[in-house]
Amino acid sequence: MKLGARIFKTGLAIILSFHLAIWFELEPPMFAALAAAFAIQPSIYRTFQTILDQIQANFIGAVLGIIFVMTFGHEPFVVGLVVVVAIAIILKVKLESSTIPLAIVTIIVVMESPSESFIEFSVSRFVLIMVGVLAAFIVNLVFIPPRYETKLYYKIQKASEDIMQWTMLLIRKDSDHRMLKKDITRLEEQMVQLENLYILYKEERNYFLKNKYAKARKVVLFRQMVITTQKALFVLKNLERRSDEMHSLPEELQKKIESQLDQLTNYHDRILLRYVGKVTSQPAEEIINGINQGKIELTTLFVQLYEQENTDQHQWIHTLPMFSQIIEYQEQLEHLDNLVDSFFSYHKDENYVRIQKSEEE
Repeated sequence: MKLGARIFKTGLAIILSFHLAIWFELEPPMFAALAAAFAIQPSIYRTFQTILDQIQANFIGAVLGIIFVMTFGHEPFVVGLVVVVAIAIILKVKLESSTIPLAIVTIIVVMESPSESFIEFSVSRFVLIMVGVLAAFIVNLVFIPPRYETKLYYKIQKASEDIMQWTMLLIRKDSDHRMLKKDITRLEEQMVQLENLYILYKEERNYFLKNKYAKARKVVLFRQMVITTQKALFVLKNLERRSDEMHSLPEELQKKIESQLDQLTNYHDRILLRYVGKVTSQPAEEIINGINQGKIELTTLFVQLYEQENTDQHQWIHTLPMFSQIIEYQEQLEHLDNLVDSFFSYHKDENYVRIQKSEEE
């Protein structure tokens, strides 16, 4: 079991919220701890983005709660009605939907205040909620800053390696069909996680102009890494879906598919290694020429197959997407290679890579 940084940050935010509530002599401090648990965010940028939304949403909930209690009382029906109205208002003013759970907590906490000195108790409990939000804000800002660049790189590398291994096993007829289908589902889920992680990385802000431009270049580069990995997965899915047709193709064409994919997966691996400095130069010209020549030979053989008299044209058309995906995969790889080369060739003083030796959740 892995305990990620967000789990530790949640614990720290709860501890800090308890101490702040006790320091400000606010009772009961558990409301602040509850708010801190709801308000914790996965990135510093989202902390800044969410803090204002949390304040607004909780203010809406507190004000509605006070108004309805003073007008209609503490009945459960009234509490439920206030929750519905508050959610409608929050959505109407387009605040983050993630603020809704804490706003509901605020409503319940405020509306369950004693009838005597109701305003004083309500304000006190609203302040408790804000103390919890403040604690989460401080923890997000100060403790365990996220290293999304490292996480993103290693997840891309791991997904790419898995896809490459399955691709080569499949074309060599060494793959277990059931395990492959199961792993493709896992890889699809992994790509969704990659997209979400990329968004978090993209959202991270740099407040120095020099770092800002370097970060913008890396955002473009990582976006292409994700796209290229997705394209590799598309190739694998097409090969798996059309494996029977592929293995019934002429022997020469099968060998050319295997040879081309072997070169492309090696090319992909080399580009990723170059980004972290394990490879220091672009692929040799003969490697690039070999890949380009392989693409020409592959497409030539495939077109010639269509012109043969004994070719089943419906089957040929059915395998066409598989070949187009292989060609598109190569084009995405070439684009990624150009971006990496440009990254290390220009603005050397500004561009920097902060990939740790191993991924830490």
